[in-house]
Amino acid sequence: MKKEAVILLNMGGANNLGEVEMFLKNMFADKNILTMKSDLLRKFIGGMIVFTRVESSQEIYRTLGGKSPIVGHTKNIVAKLQERLGENVIVDFAMRYTPPFAKEVIDRLHKENIDKIYLIPMYPHFSTTTTKSSLEDFEEYYHSSKGDAVLVEIKHFFENKTYNKGIIERIKEKMGDSNYTDFDLIFSAHGLPQKIVDAGDVYEKHIKRHIEILKKMLQAENMNFHAIHLAYQSKVGPLKWLEPSLQTKLETVRNRGVVIYPIAFTVDNSETDFELEIEYREIAEELGFKEYRVCRCLNDSELFVDALCEIYKKMK
Repeated sequence: MKKEAVILLNMGGANNLGEVEMFLKNMFADKNILTMKSDLLRKFIGGMIVFTRVESSQEIYRTLGGKSPIVGHTKNIVAKLQERLGENVIVDFAMRYTPPFAKEVIDRLHKENIDKIYLIPMYPHFSTTTTKSSLEDFEEYYHSSKGDAVLVEIKHFFENKTYNKGIIERIKEKMGDSNYTDFDLIFSAHGLPQKIVDAGDVYEKHIKRHIEILKKMLQAENMNFHAIHLAYQSKVGPLKWLEPSLQTKLETVRNRGVVIYPIAFTVDNSETDFELEIEYREIAEELGFKEYRVCRCLNDSELFVDALCEIYKKMK
């Protein structure tokens, strides 16, 4: 009997301290990340970035217990989704820069009688740096390995109502019985170099559309924050990136409570568990915030698993 497969795609994160350098090397060798046409120049610049960042990145992972949380959360999502979809659908995941790589997952799929493979990048908004990169990576290896299953892909899902209900629930969890008007809500998105956006990447447009959807849902739930903002985190290097930065935004909403929702991420990782929870918490304390709260990503929440089931069925 023919089977189907659902493969979740993400960037990955170090499974141990030894994989930190691998993660950085693979990321900065990606032509969707460093977009210069010259492979030689990309290799040189990427090598310089890796050289300067390995030790500091390893220190971050030490703080998180020696590995990224992303793989553990993803395994939990896969297990729940597998239980929902049944034995005739194989659910697995592939990472872009750390194991399990697409090759490993595809080699397993070749041993099964697969008719269709549904590729779901775990990025709610489309970007060439994430969605395009992950889809290309999987599809190129699959076709080079002579696979003959039909590949079906989705490029974004930020408009999915169930997914957005999950976000609203995460914000409610973090707020508890607190008065919403005492807090500002900041949707923090991963930053992107301005030149990539200027070249036609729709990521910024998707982020802004998503926030408008969530604002209406928050209003319908009477979750009336003092103000709602967009900011960008994780800037690297001297290039101009999307603005405002999260630090700049925090400086404009001082002396109130603030809640951060990591809108660009579906699964917690070093940029939520370390950058938002630890680094920016220190900044917020220095700025005199009365309250600084960070919402969890959806991870393996039931609403996110519900949304993934809906996305899969819509792709069929």
